[in-house]
Amino acid sequence: MTIDQIARRVSLAVVIPVALLCIFLPQGVFAQEKEAGVRFGVSASPDQFYFGGHYDTGYLIEHFSFRPNLEVGFGDNRTTVAANFEFAYWIPVSNKPYTLYVGGGPALNIYRNNLSTGSTTDAKPGFNLLAGAVHKSGLFAELKLGLIDSPAVRLGVGYSWRWR
Repeated sequence: MTIDQIARRVSLAVVIPVALLCIFLPQGVFAQEKEAGVRFGVSASPDQFYFGGHYDTGYLIEHFSFRPNLEVGFGDNRTTVAANFEFAYWIPVSNKPYTLYVGGGPALNIYRNNLSTGSTTDAKPGFNLLAGAVHKSGLFAELKLGLIDSPAVRLGVGYSWRWR
């Protein structure tokens, strides 16, 4: 599979669900608070440092949002690009300045192995389970467990900007 074919499939995997959400969701959903932000951290299996960005739709239904993100990892003789299509369930904590969340979703993982004999590129499906905490200032910490061909464990931190 070539990089162009992979990019085309990733584009379709993002555009089609977002278009369907825009068509079928009630208009009140779009008045919700939305977020975009940056993230970075470390992963195990492969052992890498990663960085990336995310977008949060705000609640699609009560306490439930779509939180897609893109992460790029470096190390362990490979480069990883992970397109994660995750959903989060938000758990408010009474009288605290933070909110907890749990969730998960499918992923498309592109691995470029840098070997002494040359480099290879593979696209593999994955699935992530996640848990995190977000402070009202926008700072967050997140733990992800990868299934199928996603990185096994990721521990990250980041910051989100909110708007309506």
